[in-house]
Amino acid sequence: MGETLIPVRLSVVIACYNAEETIGQQLEALAGQVWTDSWEVIVVNNRCTDGSMQVVERYRERMPRLRAVDAVERQGAAYAMNVGARAASAQWLAFCDADDVVAPGWIAGLAKALSTHAFVSGPQEFERLNAPAVTKPFGNGQATGIQEYTDPPYLPHCGAGNIGITRKVFDSVGGFDETMAACFDTDFCWRVQLAGVSLRPAPDALLHVRRRHTMRGILAQARLWGQWNVFLYKRYRTRGMPNVAWREGLRGWLHLIRRIRVAFDPEYRALWVWQMGWRVGRLIGSIKYRVLAF
Repeated sequence: MGETLIPVRLSVVIACYNAEETIGQQLEALAGQVWTDSWEVIVVNNRCTDGSMQVVERYRERMPRLRAVDAVERQGAAYAMNVGARAASAQWLAFCDADDVVAPGWIAGLAKALSTHAFVSGPQEFERLNAPAVTKPFGNGQATGIQEYTDPPYLPHCGAGNIGITRKVFDSVGGFDETMAACFDTDFCWRVQLAGVSLRPAPDALLHVRRRHTMRGILAQARLWGQWNVFLYKRYRTRGMPNVAWREGLRGWLHLIRRIRVAFDPEYRALWVWQMGWRVGRLIGSIKYRVLAF
């Protein structure tokens, strides 16, 4: 007779693109998780060209329920996460990133929250994986598990790297929007909430987050996020999001220019570069999506 497999209660999905240098840390942290129920890890190969999947293979003996699936039709985290969700066996889905590290108790913390709520997110922490220069100036918007949205004020949201949700709710909103290169997690959070499901904190599901470490990387990420935030504004301003006043954008640009000296201060340079990238991204988004929200 064959071995009887215990049904999986929770599936962890990790979208992976060229994460050879970091995914081992994430899998090591997941291999050490302790939970009384059964769970699996699904690593989604999103066109990796480095040794990421070889690193995954090295963890198969320690993690019998570790699986690798391919998402190679196109590049994109949202697409890869949807592929992973479709391949998952469980009715509870959890998402984390290949370059972050879950803290001890992460799976148990998400499961505890999912036992009473259909959509949850845990807190983030930035000091463990980052130098002070790219951590201290920014603060922590998701220290409690949920982020407030302020550009302009709207529904709360959370990062895609620390989400727990029931399959029923995930499927009901169609998963992540694969047309979005960034901010698809915020869009997902809003669609779920507008469908009537609240986002609740999972305080015991702590995630250590890795930030961009170079000024070029910080600038590129901020520019991308700024652009896609304008896309969100265009999509949701007819669904209760307040209008963006052009005067606020102008004041933001003037404030940034007046503080240009901060760009030469090593302690706050990363923050100024981020704010510059954000402003440029919003300007690009305003032009691209034909809406005034710079």
